[in-house]
Amino acid sequence: MSDLIREAPIGQLLRFVTRRKVFRYPEELPGFQLPETYSNKLYPPSEKSGPSPSDSVTYAPSPQSGTFPPSPSDSGIFPPSRSGSNANPPSRSGSETYILETFAPSRFDSEQDATSLREAEDFPELQHHVTNRNINSGDIEEPSALPHARIRESTYSRQRESTYSRKRESTYSRKRESTYSYTAERLEAEAESRRERPMSLVIVPQKTPDGHILVDWYSTDDPANPQNWSNGKRGFIAMLICAYTFAVYCGSAIYSSGEFGVIKRFGVSPTDASLPLSLYVLAYGMGPLLWAPLSEIPVIGRSPIYAVTMFIFVILSVPTALVNNFAGLLVLRFLQGFFGSPCLATGGATMQDMYSLLKLPYALTFWVSAAYCGPSLGPLLSGFAVMAKGWRWSLWEILWIAGPVLVLMLLFIPETSTPNLLLRRAQRLRALTGDSRLRSQSEIDQKNIKPSKAIVSAIIKPLEITIKDPAIAFVNFYTALVYGIYYSFFEAFPLVYPVFYHFTLGTVGVVFTCILVACGIGALAYVAYLYFYLVPDIMAHGLRAQEHRLVPALIASFFPPAGLFIFAWTARPDIPWIASVIGIVVFAIAVFVILQCIFVYVPLSYPQYAASLFASNDFFRSAMACGCILFSRPLFLNLGIDKGVTTLAGLSIMGIVGMFTLYWKGASLRARSKFAMS
Repeated sequence: MSDLIREAPIGQLLRFVTRRKVFRYPEELPGFQLPETYSNKLYPPSEKSGPSPSDSVTYAPSPQSGTFPPSPSDSGIFPPSRSGSNANPPSRSGSETYILETFAPSRFDSEQDATSLREAEDFPELQHHVTNRNINSGDIEEPSALPHARIRESTYSRQRESTYSRKRESTYSRKRESTYSYTAERLEAEAESRRERPMSLVIVPQKTPDGHILVDWYSTDDPANPQNWSNGKRGFIAMLICAYTFAVYCGSAIYSSGEFGVIKRFGVSPTDASLPLSLYVLAYGMGPLLWAPLSEIPVIGRSPIYAVTMFIFVILSVPTALVNNFAGLLVLRFLQGFFGSPCLATGGATMQDMYSLLKLPYALTFWVSAAYCGPSLGPLLSGFAVMAKGWRWSLWEILWIAGPVLVLMLLFIPETSTPNLLLRRAQRLRALTGDSRLRSQSEIDQKNIKPSKAIVSAIIKPLEITIKDPAIAFVNFYTALVYGIYYSFFEAFPLVYPVFYHFTLGTVGVVFTCILVACGIGALAYVAYLYFYLVPDIMAHGLRAQEHRLVPALIASFFPPAGLFIFAWTARPDIPWIASVIGIVVFAIAVFVILQCIFVYVPLSYPQYAASLFASNDFFRSAMACGCILFSRPLFLNLGIDKGVTTLAGLSIMGIVGMFTLYWKGASLRARSKFAMS
């Protein structure tokens, strides 16, 4: 718990106030000894025959157990020789030479290589590649399938047998065509091997050509690494991110129940009264363009962005509920949405920091559910309150929801950004040793990059990709369309259920819970797809082409227009209200599944631009939703609910054509694109 509070904003504030006298890190405690791998880099031992031991791969006891690992042959590290028999491990006596080192084909500071080591057990694309050496004869065997693996010589002595260190490149990500199939027998054998292996892999720091020593995790099970946190800790943090996201998204539509009160209080038109809702939505689409690149700057990180912006969001809730002029209400609602948007900008990145590739989709499903359900529960939470206490009550409820979330975030939301965590570790090691050569990779990468340049690039590059890449253009258009239709319901429902079925303001809010039901069904269906099909398929065959992730969206793409047609032509006084609600449920289930599939497809196809593309997609979706809130009421009044919603359903049919085109032609589009990864 102390580690969690130490990394949280309140812990960092206390450390600053007390000049690091409380919540100290291990490097700051008296008696801390520099890891041997770093000592060897900083203070090289006397020259011996062969390379330095720190350049090799050796064995070490687990920091938790303190026991020696099983022999290489027992743990399955050495592959079968070409004759079919297992290679003999080196003897633990004498000074036999047997050191293994593998090199990734990409440059040493690749983030993919750094993360591949800790994800290898969960992801079949990331495999440990090894070769073996015949000690007696001196022959080296190098399997042809592993061209990047090679052997270095070093002295293997009894004093070094308790150290297992490896370079950052010691894991090599194989291409899809060379990935071995994961059979049930192999999975069982590897799981048994992992259970019997009481050891961790010590990571040797790299030395750059200009003499810098790169600070990394101390070992593969380093407790400071967010991916090594316990399931309970990660689950608790994920729950807080979901609560944060829910509070901000709920704050958008919670205002809708008070629109009639705003009309009476300020004497504005119904369209004008919807502006506080539409500007809030527009603002939380614009915010990620700023907050996303800022959170990726290592010296800043994610946690300070969360804490500062959420604090401002909560403070703004007070004048928003008290404002006495309409212009002030518009400005304050826009600022609320803008400062609440980091949950949208970096919430998914926080999940990615903590979870491996196979477990990340589950975490993202719950996070997206919080964002999806927030607007639908807003009218329910405020409807009855506005009837009893007036329109300002809906705005006070934002404070009551967000306030407790802010307290929990200040106390328990830690920093999860790996570049930021390693940068601060490098600073502590420099303070400990007085050696300025100790640097994090992020310090070197960001040395000549100005924050202003990063922000401008984050804004310009996605727009360039949207214009030049047909796949991204379609993704942005389609997601913006369905998101805009979703927000048009906040104008359509008050024209249907109070007028045709005599619902009160509170019971109209109850109708919005149908989206909550749809979200639950959609999430359950998508999780079942992951658990029963996608994950086993990846384990058996490795990653298929990116378009394979769009299969559920192909089926789901037929249902948004179907659900809208049902709603359009059953929202009549002579047809029970439940019929039109069923149409909304069908629409909402399909949209949830489509968004999940698209949000997986984009980072797989455009990994180097994923963060910027998500930020731009947020902007396009929010801009469309803002427009739909404003034009949907005149649309429905002039054409009627039936024809107006039918028009929207007809537009959504284009999504069917686009989704199948993306599935069948996606590979060729990516091949021609200079932005995509084939």
